[in-house]
Amino acid sequence: MELAPYAMDVRKSRGRRYPEAAHPYRNDYARDRDRVIHSRAFRRLEAKTQVFTTRFSDHFRNRLTHTIEVAQIARTVAGAMSLDADLAEALALVHDIGHPPFGHAGEKKLDARMREYGERFDHNLHALRIVEQFEQRYLDFPGLNLTFEVREGIIKHSRGYAEADYPELAEYLLDQQPPLEAQLIDLVDEIAYNTADLDDGYEAHLVEIERVRRSVPVFDAMYSEVERNHPTGRPKLIFNEALKRVLDLLATDLINETQRQVQQAGARTAEDIRRHGTRLASFSKGVAQSNTELKHFLLANLYALPAIDEDREQSVQALDELFQFYLDHPDAMPDFYREQANRGPLARVICDYIAGMTDQYLLRQHQKNVRPTAVKTIDEA
Repeated sequence: MELAPYAMDVRKSRGRRYPEAAHPYRNDYARDRDRVIHSRAFRRLEAKTQVFTTRFSDHFRNRLTHTIEVAQIARTVAGAMSLDADLAEALALVHDIGHPPFGHAGEKKLDARMREYGERFDHNLHALRIVEQFEQRYLDFPGLNLTFEVREGIIKHSRGYAEADYPELAEYLLDQQPPLEAQLIDLVDEIAYNTADLDDGYEAHLVEIERVRRSVPVFDAMYSEVERNHPTGRPKLIFNEALKRVLDLLATDLINETQRQVQQAGARTAEDIRRHGTRLASFSKGVAQSNTELKHFLLANLYALPAIDEDREQSVQALDELFQFYLDHPDAMPDFYREQANRGPLARVICDYIAGMTDQYLLRQHQKNVRPTAVKTIDEA
């Protein structure tokens, strides 16, 4: 497929930190995608919570299945815009590998602990450290040796970083916007988790259709249309079709509005995209409002439910207590991390160790080390 003139052409990549010979039938972005898929950090996403722990069901989304859904939407959107779909897919697949156990709640707790030592925890920056340092799979270089654009997109897909605050990131063109392929990822991520979380919430009998319809007009409009055309249809199948149409509306609007913004900005090259004062990937005003209404509904009617909050609080408390245990007993960590602690700040080493854990592994370590007789895992509770 011929790329749009403002797409990130792999032939114009800034390349890898350690030069490698070209592959005979895979371009560099496709190779990056494959390296991410084969990484341990990617596999661990299967055992990290998205919203629901396995006490609710085995078939709800986890962090890995969510990532796959983001990649599918990202590739579709990028293809429709004639952008580089391999780059967009690689960024979608790698965008969550820096998440610690228990999602954003776990990230917030790790960040709070690190601020006690004058540092921070940011899952994007941790993902960069994973692909540059922690993943050791090759003889010729540390990390995965990903292309510049994928490493840049890991840190910049959802926010910017000021060079004055993050001098260690200076090589990543912090005064510029990332390519459109990276700009799309955060919005595609929202499309994926807003619609999927509503689906899982309904499946878990925690979200009622009528309440969604009252609170989210775009869903109500889609549901009413489907119901008119299928008056005897099963409510669950009507729900499925309405939700599918909401997802399609969001993705289509993202494509159309981003193309409109690019045209209005007069961007003709990938460098024009970089030099533009603001990001160009966006929803239109009306659809952005609909997306916000859906997000607010989920915040109020799903994420804050006592059943969800109870798991989250119990899990974050275990993370906090395990962090403190390793501060007091660093020799309890595996050999690799004990050796790292001899060469660097102990809190950072503990943070890295915990951030790489899966949910259940952390709870097992907590039960083993902190409360060997008192604490059960979530699945046992």
